[in-house]
Amino acid sequence: MAYLAPTEFVTKMVDSGESKVYMSTKDTLIRAFMAGAILALAAVFAITVTMQTGSPLLGAVLFPVGFIMLYLMSFDLLTGVFMLVPLALIDRRPGVTVKQVLRNWGWVFLGNLGGALTVAFMMAFVFTFGFDTDGGAIAAKVSSIGEARTLGYQEHGVSGWFTIFIRGMLCNWMVSMGVVGAMISTTVSGKAIAMWMPIMLFFYMGFEHSIVNMFLFPFSMIMGGDFTVSDYILWNEIPTVLGNLVGGLAFTGLTLYATHIKTAPKRVLD
Repeated sequence: MAYLAPTEFVTKMVDSGESKVYMSTKDTLIRAFMAGAILALAAVFAITVTMQTGSPLLGAVLFPVGFIMLYLMSFDLLTGVFMLVPLALIDRRPGVTVKQVLRNWGWVFLGNLGGALTVAFMMAFVFTFGFDTDGGAIAAKVSSIGEARTLGYQEHGVSGWFTIFIRGMLCNWMVSMGVVGAMISTTVSGKAIAMWMPIMLFFYMGFEHSIVNMFLFPFSMIMGGDFTVSDYILWNEIPTVLGNLVGGLAFTGLTLYATHIKTAPKRVLD
C-alpha cells in the first residue's frame, strides 16, 4: 500500500526521533547544514519569483520544492526535530534523556545556521556582482522585509513579540504536518504532495520559520536593511524559535501521539 495507517506512521515518528538522538555529531551537523542551505535557496527562489511575476501566491506555490528536496535527502531542520525528538523521550525509549534531546537541538540549530548564512553570503555576492552594485530590486525587497519583520514588530512592544511567537507556532504546526505527511506515503510523489500543501500554506500566510529567518535577515542586513543583529535576535529569531518549538510539538507531535499511540480504551457497549 502507498499509505500508512495513523498507528503505523506515528510509531515511525517516534522511531525517527529516537534515531536522531543517537546520530553522530558529524552526521547531525552535515545534515543540518545542508537543510539550512537548501531551504535558504528555496526562500530566495520564492522571493525572486514573487518579484518577477508580481504574484506572492506563485512564490508560495513554488517554495515547497526546497523542503521536499531536503526531506528526500534525509537532511534535518530544527523545526522538524523540535517535533520528532521529544517523542522518543515521552515514549521512554531506552537511554533517551533530556540532555540528549537538547544536544540534538543545539547541533541542528548550529548546522542550520551555518547553511543559511553560507547561502546568504553567496546570494548577496551574486546579486551585487561581488558587492560592486547595490543589488537592485531584490536588495530593496529583502531589506524592506527584514525591517518590517523586526522593527515593525518592535513598534508594538510586547504585543508585537507575542505576535511573532504565535506566527512561529502556526508555522511549525504546518511544517510538522508536512514532515508527518511525508511519513504517511511510501511513494515519492505521495510524499511530495503531502509536504507541498502545508508548506505552501505557511509561506503564503507569512508565518515565521526560524530557519528561513536565519537566511532572510542576515541577507537583508547585507543588502542594506536598516536594523541591527540585536533587533533581529530579540524581535524575530527568539520568539520564532520558541513559537516553532511549541507549535510543532503541541499541535502535531503530541496530538498525534496522544490519540494514535496512547489510544484511550474502546468504549464497551452493552
